[in-house]
Amino acid sequence: MLDRDAAWAHLCEWTETESLRRHARAVELVMRAAAHRYGDGDEERWGLAGMLHDADYEKWPEEHPHRIVAWLRERDEGDLAHAISAHYTKWDVPYDTALDRALLACDELTGFVGACCFVRPDGIASLEPKSVLKKKRQKPKL
Repeated sequence: MLDRDAAWAHLCEWTETESLRRHARAVELVMRAAAHRYGDGDEERWGLAGMLHDADYEKWPEEHPHRIVAWLRERDEGDLAHAISAHYTKWDVPYDTALDRALLACDELTGFVGACCFVRPDGIASLEPKSVLKKKRQKPKL
């Protein structure tokens, strides 16, 4: 069974930029919390899904998420491979479990909240939920 240290080492092998590593860590943390609220409480498994969901994106963007899904399947980590496959909406993989649904939602939400932080002078320090909801309702500027 895959453990966090091995997963992090693999992520770092395939992901060199600090920004994508930060994103992986953020989604990991949100997924750990989601495991208790929406899932079976197995925060280690849910955290691994969050951490590894974009592990192959930097090196092989045109193949994403083929490489990480194959790597997980080689290690008999079918639930993680399926969740990561489902998070890539172009594949139309069904969301069979709470883990599958949560990974997509947590990835999107983490990215959105992160973007909200970038437009604030003090980042996340003073970001309030109402500010995030306000940004969510705004039409994008094209």
